[in-house]
Parts: sequence; C-alpha cells; structure tokens
Amino acid sequence: MVTTSTSGSGMSKRRRSAQNDGSPGYQAKRAELMSAAAAVFKEKGYEAATLNDVAERFGTDRASIYYYFASKKELFQALFHDILVGVLDENIAVGSDIVASDRSVPDKLRGLVEQQLMSYENNYPYVYLYIQEDMAKLSLEGTAWARDMARKTKRFETLVTDVLQQGVDEGAFRADIPVPLMAKALFGMINWTHRWLKPGMRKSDARQTIDAFCAIFFDGAVNRSPGQ
Repeated sequence: MVTTSTSGSGMSKRRRSAQNDGSPGYQAKRAELMSAAAAVFKEKGYEAATLNDVAERFGTDRASIYYYFASKKELFQALFHDILVGVLDENIAVGSDIVASDRSVPDKLRGLVEQQLMSYENNYPYVYLYIQEDMAKLSLEGTAWARDMARKTKRFETLVTDVLQQGVDEGAFRADIPVPLMAKALFGMINWTHRWLKPGMRKSDARQTIDAFCAIFFDGAVNRSPGQ
C-alpha cells in the first residue's frame, strides 16, 4: 500500500513538473494523446471507453497516460478546456461580424450555418464529442469553466435566433412559425450531423451539407406570400 501511494505521488509530481515546464516535446505528445482519446471517446462514448482503450490507440500502456493526465475524467475535460473554448470564441466572433454586416438576412443565416458546420469539420471530432456526450454526467455544470462554455454556446444560438427574428420582421421569413421553433429545427439538423458527418466522406462533405441544409430550410422558411 505504501509503495503504491508513493508511486502515485511521484507520478503526480512528475506530471505537475512537466506541465509547469511546458516543453514543446511534452505539449506535442499531450496533444497527440488528446487526439487519440477524442477518437476513442467518439467511437465508444465516455462511459464505455477506458484508459486502456486510449493507451492502446496511443500506442503506449495505461501507466504512461498518468504522466499527462491524472484520470479519464481529467483527460476528457481537457479536450474541451484546451480546444473548444477557442472554437466557440471564433464562432462567436465570426458570427457577430456576419450579423453586423449589410448582407441580406438569408445570406446572414447561411453564413452562420456555414461557420458552424465548417468549424465542426475543421475541429473534428472534438466539437461532435461535445455534442454527443451529456456534460452533466461529468458534473461540469457546477464549475465556472462549464458555465462559461454554456454561455458561449448560448451566445451563438442567440445570434442565429436574432437573424431569424430579423427575417420575420422584414418579411423575408414566414411569420406563422415561432422563431424559437425555427431555431430549434435548424440546430436540430446541424447538430444531428455528429451521428454521420465525417471529414473525407465522398458523398456528403461539410460544403455539400451546408448547401443541402440551406436549401431545405429556406424552402420552408422563406415567406412565399403574394407580393414577396
């Protein structure tokens, strides 16, 4: 028992020392490990995946993972803390510019859809993993970081909702469907792609999906009243 405790304490000290040192070699290996872990979590789900699965994908043993992360939970959280914060910030920044532009309302909405789906493809599988997993399982909702993630996600959703409302107010979009329901329908299409859309697909890449979704959505959302 003493030996195990001492060994665990020693690994913890080594991990903290390596993290504080932040050498390029350590950070590069840590990033590779996170990429391997993301693939495993995406395929098996967080609950079913084990550190042994991650170690096998990474080409090492389980004990070596503890040099980078103290637990499966810490590794999983790092995927979002280190990567998704920047993705969400970029989506909000680009989305805000789109909304503030003088583009037509349908073009603004298409721009927002394009930004979101391209960010999914460019940051695969991290964003889809965030959608796929129930974050409450990891008790993240009580942390300041998790609340910030939820706030950022809500901010982008608000940008989309504002454009939809602008479209209704200006007569570009039909007014007989509540805007929140239109937003849910649009995000339902976009977010469900985590189940099937992967970079490199021959039949359906992100660009083709953007075109298809916009065609389907606009065909139902555009106001086709006489005189429009």
